[in-house]
Amino acid sequence: MSEISQRLVSFERLHNFRDFGGYPAADGRMVRRDQLFRSDSLGKLAGADARRFATLGVRTVIDLRYPWEADAGGRVPAGLGVAYHNCSIEHRPYDQAALGEVIDPVRFLADRYAEVASDGRAEIAEALRIIAGDSAPVVIHCASGKDRTGLIAALVLSLLGVGQVDITADFALSGLATQRLIADWHAFYPDRALLWPHYGKAPAAVMQVFLTELAQRHGSVRGYVKDYLGVPDAVVSELRTRYLAGEATAAG
Repeated sequence: MSEISQRLVSFERLHNFRDFGGYPAADGRMVRRDQLFRSDSLGKLAGADARRFATLGVRTVIDLRYPWEADAGGRVPAGLGVAYHNCSIEHRPYDQAALGEVIDPVRFLADRYAEVASDGRAEIAEALRIIAGDSAPVVIHCASGKDRTGLIAALVLSLLGVGQVDITADFALSGLATQRLIADWHAFYPDRALLWPHYGKAPAAVMQVFLTELAQRHGSVRGYVKDYLGVPDAVVSELRTRYLAGEATAAG
């Protein structure tokens, strides 16, 4: 079984659900599998998909969408018995579908992620504290599971000591779902035209640029989390205790 197929969790209506554990950390340990999941909107869960979801033992869902998005697209079904948190990390709405084809996706998306990292400090800090708490297995999601979800997943993996190559590769896996996410968009907006040819794509360079520039501004991802978000080292230590497996071979 390939590494990618081990990560992907198959659903009928969810197109971008996967485990983002299993990556090596800098201190020789490994991110635990089956504890950290990322997804597109869980409002699509029903029937066999809901039963499949239940087998994962998920305890906590962090929904990164605007409340109005959750109202329109639906939330994780209440009958699944998970703790639900709406941490809307984006504060400046934008419409990717309406962008012109000349817009460079790498620069544009990296700038939007930087805005979220700046504006959403309270909600990002809350999400990190929830993940570090007694909450696993946890699912983080937004609408497509790519942009806002990708940002939080990248921060978590960075704090766990995962290298940037693996973090950007994990982000790029959302590209496997691009065509199905586009089909979902057309079904949800039957009277609109999809104008941006890069909609739903996930070039690894987007996350690479975002993380590099975030580190340049704050010294490191950990510096951003501690000094800008106000998340103390104790929370990072708890993240590592909960989500890293194996014995450390060097200081993390």
